[in-house]
This record gives sequence, C-alpha cells and structure tokens, in this order.
Amino acid sequence: MSKELSQEASALETETSTDADGEAMIEVNGLKTYYDDGGLFGGTPVKAVDGVTFDIRRGETLGLVGESGCGKTTLGRTLIQLEDATDGEVLFDGTDITQLSGDDLHEWRRNAQMVFQDPESSLNDRMTIGEIVREPLDVHEWGTPRTRRERVKELLDTVGLQREHYYRYPHQFSGGQRQRIGIARTLALEPDFVVLDEPVSALDVSVQAEIINLLEDLQEEFGLTYLFIAHDLSVVRHICDRVAVMYLGNIMELGPTEELFTDPSNPYTQALLSAIPEPDPTSTRERITLHGTPPNPRYPPSGCPFSTRCPARIRPEEYRDLDDELWVRINTLREVLSERKRAERSIRERIREKVGKDTRFATIEETYDELFGDQDVPSRVESVLTEIAEHARANDESAAIALLDEEFGSICESESPAYHTVSRNGKQSYCHRHEDGYRTSEAVLDHRHR
Repeated sequence: MSKELSQEASALETETSTDADGEAMIEVNGLKTYYDDGGLFGGTPVKAVDGVTFDIRRGETLGLVGESGCGKTTLGRTLIQLEDATDGEVLFDGTDITQLSGDDLHEWRRNAQMVFQDPESSLNDRMTIGEIVREPLDVHEWGTPRTRRERVKELLDTVGLQREHYYRYPHQFSGGQRQRIGIARTLALEPDFVVLDEPVSALDVSVQAEIINLLEDLQEEFGLTYLFIAHDLSVVRHICDRVAVMYLGNIMELGPTEELFTDPSNPYTQALLSAIPEPDPTSTRERITLHGTPPNPRYPPSGCPFSTRCPARIRPEEYRDLDDELWVRINTLREVLSERKRAERSIRERIREKVGKDTRFATIEETYDELFGDQDVPSRVESVLTEIAEHARANDESAAIALLDEEFGSICESESPAYHTVSRNGKQSYCHRHEDGYRTSEAVLDHRHR
C-alpha cells in the first residue's frame, strides 16, 4: 500500500468510525494494566495490558481474541473498573472512568456489567436465584422491594427461564441455565455496555448456540454494546462486527470480522487463523506452527511483542538466505541467554561457578549441542556463535546478547512498530512489515497458509 493510500485509508477510517458505523461509545487510549510482585522494594511488574488503543462503537459487538494469558480478561475487567488501570484512559461518552471514585464510580457500574466465564463459580450457591439477580437492584436501591421482585421475574422470563425459578438455588440448574441466570443478573440495571468474558466456553455446543442467540436477541432488544472475549474463533466470526487480535498485552490487528478472517494482514493473526480446523479433506492449506512460547509478560521484548516467535521477522540483509530452521534456533538462543541473564543465582551457585563446578544452569556446551548439534551451520555464522559462546561461558550473558543482537538483530527486536491502516475499511495492523522498505514479496506469509 502506498503512503498516499495509507493516509487516505486512515482518513476514511476516522470518518467511518464516527459516522457510517456509529459513534464511539468507549474510547481506549494507551491503556496499561500492570501488576507488581508485592515485594517490599517493588520489582519488575507483569505487563498484562501494555498500552492498547481502540474504540467500541455504540451498538456493536467487538470481539477480543488471542492465546491464553495474552491479557484479554484483564483488559475487559479494566474497562469496567474491576481492575485499576496503571496508565492511559478509558473514555465513556467523553468521561474518563479510570479517574472515577465514590458516587461517580458507583453510578458508572450501573452502565457497565460483566458476564463471567464460569457459570458454576460465578453464582453464590447459598443464595436463591431471585436473591442473586436482585442483588444489583438492592445495592443501587432501585425501586421498592416489590418492584424489584417483579423486575427479577421479568428478567428470568426474558432469558428463557421461568418465574417460578425465583425461589430455587443454583445447584438445581444446568450449566446453560446458570449462564442465563448470570445474564439476567447482568441486565438487572439496564446497562449500556457489557463485557462477555468467554460466556459460552464452559458449555456444550448445543447450549452454546442457545446462549449466543439469546445474546444477539438481547442486544437488539435493549440496544446493548458488547466486548466479546473468546478463544473460539468460529463463535467470534458468527457474533462479532469487528475483531481485535491480542498478543502479550498488545492489540496486533483490528478490523471488520469477515475481512480479518478472509484476509489477515498481521503475521500473528495469520498464524492464529491457520489453527482453525479445515473441514475440507482436500484442502492444501498449511498450518503455521509457531516455535517457542509467548515471552514472560514481566519481561516482554523491547521491540515488536511478537518478534521472538514471528515467522516473518525481518532479517538482516546478509542473512536473508539463511535456512529457516537455523534462524529459529538462533532466536531460541537469544531467549535462553535472556532467561539466564534474568535468573537469580544463589551465593552457593556463584561459588560453584567460581571453582568450575556445575550449577543448576545448563552449560553453554549443552545448550549449543541441543540447538545446533543437528544443524548445518555456515562458517560465517559459526564464528559468531563461537564468540557468543565464549561470553556465555564466562557468565557474561549481557555481552553475549549484545553481540547476538549486533549480528543477527533487526528492527523487529529494537523498535516497536506503529499501527498501519491496511485496508479501505479501516483495518489496522501492528507490524513493521507494512512500512516502506520492508513491504516486499517475502514481507507477508504465503497465502497458502491462510
């Protein structure tokens, strides 16, 4: 995409988000949610949500997908202030709800509710169904006791239960019925915005369809706006208007659902969608296998969050022709060295190192044998790896990592990418591959993987 087209698409996105597709109800700007370790002297925080920016338009369903542990639930809980934001703002009709307290926060929670993932644990078995659904009304002193009881019975009827269920207990209901009870409780105060945290993941497939249809009907009837958190991509494709793909606390791609599923632009989205089972036995589509595991959110990469696992990571010019598997092993070596650098060595281990005895840390020879023992390593690469090994052998992981980055590093590890508008419908992708100079034929994953 040319720079002129990118600017035109960006302008089109601004116009579309405010006019054609409705106004933004919630605007999230640079939101961060960090957790410290609770130690006396603090420490490096866990970056659960690390500076995300997006909006949720009035009346739409925005899907939020990603691997377990990527920060989806934390983001949803932060939006309704069940978690405190570390930085950034969440604007609800222009008001920053991260700054609310007291009566203002109490009032905000009437407008924002949450349906929790597990219908078994989200309901108090010591309370009747009527008491559970009525509780928000009691807390906010809504109407009279009589009108509250009548309101609860109407809600039970709305979500497909019977009014007589008012006096029963949660253990008397199935998983699908319990989730309906949770939805009735969520609707009690007539909220404008609802966070649905994997509302059907714990249910049977047949029950999932019933709950999904119920949510769609309620959205149309009450004019609700949803943030739909899920890992089941088929459900997301069915119910969501737009989808945000999350990885390690960052939004990697955001755009209209069908466009994102049929033409993903970000390497992580492409890998995620390639994992969807293909019902056609004659399909030649290949699955993209990601090596390694997501980095520790306490120590995320300094550049692109996906750089340690990305199959499309930009290589230095002189290593463009290097074997793909060897390139993966070199990246794995960086992760090993980084973990060794962060690991706490006891006094006993330091003494053992000084006298040349083994510690709980594997020797660099063992590491090299596992990574490169079965690889055909070119001499130009082997000489660099040998020098890196010498630094690691001397327990100078910082020098080893510095040399590795100097020789094999790229913009993906050193600089955070920007969001690029990659379609006329306003789809955005967080990747260096959309920048001038990197947008080549090998810049994106092969379409066979899609």
